[in-house]
Amino acid sequence: MPHCVKKIINDFCEATKPSKFEEAGCAVCGALTLQTELFDLGSININMSMLNTAGFGFTRKERKNSAEPISELDGPTIDTSCHRIGISCKDKVRHKKMPKFALARGLWLGEIPDELQQLSFAEKLLIGRVRHNQCVVRVGKGMHKMIANAVAFEHPMQKIYTVLPPPIEEMDEVLAFIFTGPCQPTEDDFHRIPLLVRRNKVAKALEWLKLNHRDYADLEISYKNLESYPEDSPPVVINYRHSATNKIPEATSVHDVELEHGTEEGICPFTVHTLTSEEYDTTSIETLKAMAAKHLDDGGKVLAIGHSKEPQSIWRNPKLYPQMFPWLFPYGLGGIGHERQRHKLSDAEHK
Repeated sequence: MPHCVKKIINDFCEATKPSKFEEAGCAVCGALTLQTELFDLGSININMSMLNTAGFGFTRKERKNSAEPISELDGPTIDTSCHRIGISCKDKVRHKKMPKFALARGLWLGEIPDELQQLSFAEKLLIGRVRHNQCVVRVGKGMHKMIANAVAFEHPMQKIYTVLPPPIEEMDEVLAFIFTGPCQPTEDDFHRIPLLVRRNKVAKALEWLKLNHRDYADLEISYKNLESYPEDSPPVVINYRHSATNKIPEATSVHDVELEHGTEEGICPFTVHTLTSEEYDTTSIETLKAMAAKHLDDGGKVLAIGHSKEPQSIWRNPKLYPQMFPWLFPYGLGGIGHERQRHKLSDAEHK
């Protein structure tokens, strides 16, 4: 074998060996780090006491019933599922300095419980206390393949629910569903898109949040509202539009030779687009449907979420994100800009 070929093969093997890309979490900051840059906590002598945050309310033990007291975790505030520490965090802690992104700075979120995992798009809408957008979901089915897109419009008025899930009648104000295809959608089609509601799943999620999420303690769970949600079809009016294919000629690349987009079986691909502007503040849901359809028909891309010049009421509210996305902030802790955060981080750094 020529020397140059052998060198190329050796260099490739060296560049792609597991140690070059295998990662694990740092217990102190939770960040994914190359395993070659991590140290086993059990093999190093390091005092973690400076990471204790008892009394700050930065952590919370999971409760199984309302009789259990609300209490903080014992010991240092770290990710207990990680057993290693990164070089930077190790050096900081060894010198009794708090790492910039340490969970002990008020960045602890906690383990995501089973009750809040594997929620569908529609189920997430039912458990968030803050309604922050209006969504138009369009599912395109061809003869064989299916694909889904959601266009989200920022809601001008952040609504905070005291009762969840909301009445099913309100869902048409929050969510619109457009189905395109050669025939009306079937029950099998509905099971492939994330718009079905499992009543038992939603009930368990809300019950867990009421016990454990800081901002859900006063929530009223309406089992009557929940019973009104169907489990075999989306909880909103279905707008059907006939189409022989789910491809849009004007938005298709000349290099795209596929007859249809999406997948033939299983959960179909789901892409979320976001539009936001003051002009949508008083726009009706029917107009938003038309705008969303036009955005997708024109090959609209995924856009970044914007915000106003005076964002105090929405963007400087540490409870906002935990109430908007409780499946990411299960205990209501770790919100952006909270008043008890040690050593303030900017919003961008926190995110």
